[in-house]
Amino acid sequence: MKRSLPPSLIAQGHPDYDTLSALATEITARADGALELEQSFPAMLRRCIDDVIMTPKTGRRAYEELEKTEKTYIGTRVEIELRALLRLPRGRLDTEILGRDVDIKNTMGSNWMIPTEALDQPCLLVAADEARARCYLGLIVARPAYLTRGKNKDGKGSISAEGFSHILWLICDHPYPANFWRTQNPEVVAEIFSQGTGNARMVSLFRLIQNQPIARDVVEAVAQQKDFMRRIRSDKGRGTRDLLEQEGILLLSGQYDNQLIKALELPHCSGAEFISCTPQGEQQQRLAEQVGFSRNQSPHAPQTSPQIGEIK
Repeated sequence: MKRSLPPSLIAQGHPDYDTLSALATEITARADGALELEQSFPAMLRRCIDDVIMTPKTGRRAYEELEKTEKTYIGTRVEIELRALLRLPRGRLDTEILGRDVDIKNTMGSNWMIPTEALDQPCLLVAADEARARCYLGLIVARPAYLTRGKNKDGKGSISAEGFSHILWLICDHPYPANFWRTQNPEVVAEIFSQGTGNARMVSLFRLIQNQPIARDVVEAVAQQKDFMRRIRSDKGRGTRDLLEQEGILLLSGQYDNQLIKALELPHCSGAEFISCTPQGEQQQRLAEQVGFSRNQSPHAPQTSPQIGEIK
């Protein structure tokens, strides 16, 4: 999306104010409030994009690796998910809000293509900027005066530079969950995926990326196996947890080890996240030992201590 957007002109006295403000109020209410919309909408976008990238099955890790048809499908997926999120019905266009037909347009670029059937109709505009992990949700009445004169072969026009000022923003330049792999050093990512087995990749993941919550879907992408959670459990000295422990690295689950994560002053982990760390100092070492962690445990030593947050 454009880095610099003009201020919205949608205010009392604007010809589209009554229509757009009523639609915005209804959308916000359906999302259970503005704060909930700011939580659920970005998460929905991340899910739509990642479900098409399909890292665990394809090995791809970025939007840029998708086929053209897959990039197009993200727009369809966003339309479906957004209707479900807001509990909206299908309409003559994409949906219907307050009795008005509304077209839903999505872009991963800097503009939207408006079809001829949506002219003079309200459009719900969605944009995701993968490079900056920022998202947008706005409303516009697609008047010809707000669109570019040039049309593509399907007769669609984009919103003109001046037309952007006629958008009423519900969410503008708001952060959404970044693609995990974009946030990592490319050399680190290459090292992780250079390992020949799921277990070796998992060990490499939690060895090289410590003190940072790692989501379950990232674990699945790295393991590239059906029973990917098995790779993260202790397993008679052979599991990821065991091998990391031999290196002095503690692997914790946000679901089972929440109190220890807090005690070690690590970043918050949700129940579907994991985090690894190397205990520093006597106090952290003592906390780890209380739950069975042994920095120098032999890989064949009998496990007489309780497991650290055993994952079911």
